[in-house]
Amino acid sequence: MRMYLLFLLFIGHGVCFNPISQKRQSRIFPLFMGRAAAVRAATKSKTDAKKAKTNAYYGKKIIMAVKQGGGPDTESNTALRDVIKAAKSNSVPVDNINRAIKRASEASVGDFSESTYEAYGLGGASLIINVLSDNSNRATADVKSTVNKRNGKIAEQGSVLFMYDRRGKVEVNAELDEEALMDAAIEYGCEDMELVEGDEEGSSIVYADPKEAGMMGDAVRSLGYEDVKVSLAWVSKAPVEVSEEDFEKNMDIIDALEELDDVDSVEHNMSN
Repeated sequence: MRMYLLFLLFIGHGVCFNPISQKRQSRIFPLFMGRAAAVRAATKSKTDAKKAKTNAYYGKKIIMAVKQGGGPDTESNTALRDVIKAAKSNSVPVDNINRAIKRASEASVGDFSESTYEAYGLGGASLIINVLSDNSNRATADVKSTVNKRNGKIAEQGSVLFMYDRRGKVEVNAELDEEALMDAAIEYGCEDMELVEGDEEGSSIVYADPKEAGMMGDAVRSLGYEDVKVSLAWVSKAPVEVSEEDFEKNMDIIDALEELDDVDSVEHNMSN
């Protein structure tokens, strides 16, 4: 009788006891937790790598500005002043900035220079490889080796670049509201704006006139976002869609290039 009443109580509450279901839940739930943790860890790792790359890039830009612009005095060295302003707008720590200025006066620190390499990937893809290095011979050898080993091909100068436009690029790890962004952009004096999804899930990229990149960065910050990256980028005029296989192989080339210390960034024309 007692067992019968317990059975009715379970039925009344819409509960059906199933030991197999319980076992499945106990196995699946931790698995989903593990996947979520893995995704968060991978996303954090990519974010940390991007920040490290940004910090290193501006460290080299500051050294270059000090050496080429006439010293560490920002009053007389306008190039240095502009680079420091850009570094701060990209959340580069003040300690990093000061260390770079100090390093520029050390005899062991070489002269940095910027260069651009053009390459072809697979399936009609093209690549623009931005380099900032104190050793052009090393940078050239590393870039060529990395591309060629993965079945890419270094292109002749100018054969790829004409298919791209120079644009201001503002990156933020958040989904921006286009209407709110447009209002902010107008308030900050920007006349050119294009909002697209970012490379990472939940992120955004805003393209602007190169001369308005700084103002667009300020417009995004005015919406309450602090971690904002502002840069100049080459953007394809005619994006192409490649096969999944070619896309993976091209991304392998890009990832390998961006792991090189001398490579600042890589742009491509794939729409996938």
